[in-house]
Amino acid sequence: MSMASATDHGSPLSVLKGFDESGLRGFHWRTVFTAGMGFFTDAYDLFIIGTVTAILTPIWGLSTANIAILNSTSLAAAAVGAFLFGRMMDRFGRKAMYGIEMSMLTLGAILCAFAPSFGWLVAFRVLVGFGVGGDYPTSSVLMSEYSNRARRGFLVTMVFAMQGLGLLVGPLVAALLLSTAMPHELVWRVMLGLGAIPAASVIYLRRKMAETPRYLAVVKDDVAKAGAVVTSLTNVAVEKARVTQRVVRQTWSRRNLVRLIGTAGSWFLLDIAFYGNGVSSQLILKALLPGAALVTTTLVAAGIFLVAAIPGYLVAAKYMDRLGRKAIQLTGFVVMALAYGALFLAPGIAKLPFLFLIIYGVSYFFIEFGPNTTTFIVPAEVFPTNLRGSGHGTSAAAGKVGAFVGAFFLPVILQASGLPFTMGLLAGVALLGVLLTALILPEMRGHSLDETEELAPITT
Repeated sequence: MSMASATDHGSPLSVLKGFDESGLRGFHWRTVFTAGMGFFTDAYDLFIIGTVTAILTPIWGLSTANIAILNSTSLAAAAVGAFLFGRMMDRFGRKAMYGIEMSMLTLGAILCAFAPSFGWLVAFRVLVGFGVGGDYPTSSVLMSEYSNRARRGFLVTMVFAMQGLGLLVGPLVAALLLSTAMPHELVWRVMLGLGAIPAASVIYLRRKMAETPRYLAVVKDDVAKAGAVVTSLTNVAVEKARVTQRVVRQTWSRRNLVRLIGTAGSWFLLDIAFYGNGVSSQLILKALLPGAALVTTTLVAAGIFLVAAIPGYLVAAKYMDRLGRKAIQLTGFVVMALAYGALFLAPGIAKLPFLFLIIYGVSYFFIEFGPNTTTFIVPAEVFPTNLRGSGHGTSAAAGKVGAFVGAFFLPVILQASGLPFTMGLLAGVALLGVLLTALILPEMRGHSLDETEELAPITT
């Protein structure tokens, strides 16, 4: 459906036209901050649990199985949380669910800090995982529906880029605490407890946000209220007109299911391959700093991320609305395949730390300027409003399943078959991502979300 027909004067979508075409305003930046702090918290927690595990291993005598469970529990819970929150926000509204996931993260972080035993820590990590998973569809969809047409990719990317700050702050906080005289029995509790602060800081802001005008107009059929929200945010009066068309509530038709295969499949493959960098980073640190202390390797990890990954987020934000989601995702998957393929075809590179570091850095940059960012954006754009939360939540859940697969099986494959085979396998996964992106995903650069809807005349 063309944009012209979707924004016809007699359509309920006509009240959104001024919202769609407005320039960047203050409420856009407030929404970026409010949504982005969730991803800052998610990323901080993602990094810090690895350091916590390293500290707890000698204190609690953790086995290899214990470590695997602790590192992967929140990933499995996040898959469930993403799926459930996505469905619930389509049914009950974006506002109804927004802030609940941050409350879960806050409570989970505090409880983890006071966990008396391994079993309780795992249980509390499940709560954290639910919150992390729920934040993916709620924040992405809400930012997408609050964005204007021309800069939607930039705004949603800026939300996701807060993950980069969290991944940078995590190791810095860990290094700072580890360098003090504080006993390790207390350090890990402080590390986990600090995750409650950024999450708690935006609970109030999230609960006070208005329902998105798009959800009001399309799903709730409340065109008047949608127009009032548009006017309050943009200071542009919405012309009242007799609505002669209605928005069709879509089902999981063939078109929507094919798009779901593209978004969920790409995210699943990306998160499996993403762990290839995790494998590589450990090899790099061992090669560059054999026998180094935990605080040293933590700072080195932060430095690598600052040089290789942060620029990827920033470049993605700058060019998302210029180059398009599809081109950026394709480029990222291709470079990942080439980088992993080089380690497969020339295994001697692993013995040359400097060259290995360059390949690692390039692949890390193109993961961020590539599918790690676009897989977050695309599901918030390609589905109709009444299925958008479910589509994004299911896609995010597939990604977390991929992360779970990578976390559990890649170390086993690495140990059994060696680095070259593991990298070759990941190169194949990245190539599957190329095919899926090229054949299935539509391009939404410059298009209104109106184009995902179907209209029908109102019969009386």
